Amino acid sequence: MTAKAIIDAGICGFRTVVSASSDDMQNVAFNIESDCEKIISLAEDFPIVDGYNEIGLGFDGIIHERVRAALRGCCSGCAVPCGIFKAMQVAAGLALPAPVSIELIKD
Repeated sequence: MTAKAIIDAGICGFRTVVSASSDDMQNVAFNIESDCEKIISLAEDFPIVDGYNEIGLGFDGIIHERVRAALRGCCSGCAVPCGIFKAMQVAAGLALPAPVSIELIKD
C-alpha cells in the first residue's frame, strides 16, 4: 500500500510531500520531497521502518529519533514529522487515510 501526505508547514511557506509505501503491510519505505533544507537533510538516507515497532515505541521510534536530530529551535514545532508518521501508519494499514488539520488563530 502507498500513502501520500502533502504538508504545508505554515508560516515558513515550505511544502513537503511524503510518500510512504509498504509491500508487506509492516515495513515502510519513504520518499520525502521538500523545499525546506532541514527536511531535505532529514530525508537523506531515511531508513525503512517497521510500522508496528514505530507505533509501539511512539516518540522513541526511529522516525522521531531522526526528527529530533534534524529539527531544532523554531523547527521543533514543524508539522512535517506528524505527516511522516501518519503516512507510515496508513501505508502499514495501521490507520485509515483522513485529513489532518491545525489552524492557528491569534485572538
